[in-house]
Amino acid sequence: MFDTFIFDLDGTLLDTVPDLTLLTNRILREVGAPEHTQEQILTYVGSGVRRLIQLALPEGASEATRDEAMDLWNQYFAEYYHHTAPYPGVVELLRDLRERHCGIGVVSNKLQSGVDVVMNMLLPNLVDIMFGESPLIPRKPDPTGIETAMRFLKTAPADTIYVGDSPGDVLAGRNAGCATAAVLWGYHKKEDFAAEDAVPDIYVAEPSELLQFAKQR
Repeated sequence: MFDTFIFDLDGTLLDTVPDLTLLTNRILREVGAPEHTQEQILTYVGSGVRRLIQLALPEGASEATRDEAMDLWNQYFAEYYHHTAPYPGVVELLRDLRERHCGIGVVSNKLQSGVDVVMNMLLPNLVDIMFGESPLIPRKPDPTGIETAMRFLKTAPADTIYVGDSPGDVLAGRNAGCATAAVLWGYHKKEDFAAEDAVPDIYVAEPSELLQFAKQR
């Protein structure tokens, strides 16, 4: 049982791939690179924006092109939220956890600026703390973001579960000493976790299933 729930964002709380596809392809067009299907871009998601851009650009793209693409991402990302939405049951889950006075956090590989935009727009006032990639918070599976969130939430690893949709999320939670849950509605298949030696403590098929592990603070 846990009184603190920390979540990944893309593929866990929010379905962002439709907007990521539109934004990535706009950037590829502007730097003169071929566009990709949503299915292709989905395979690039999970390790942060810089990695997504690196994978989306043609092999051998110059550093100048990668930098230009990153600059364009920072320029345009705030426009791309119209097709992003919480997964069914997510809002109700967060409200139920709040009613139980559980600590609620988000730790994402999305840039901090992107986390701030989409959370405040689509899940306002439903979490206590939210961290994205920044100079102080490296990308997962580095545990720094989860460890920092636990300090802010005044909790311990034994009372915390980290919830994500990728093997990297499981490894991050494990590195932070937390229990881990993998959601099955996100961007990875169940077999992906075993393939990367990242089997979570639990799998969940619906957001409401997490409530059975929640205890009142």
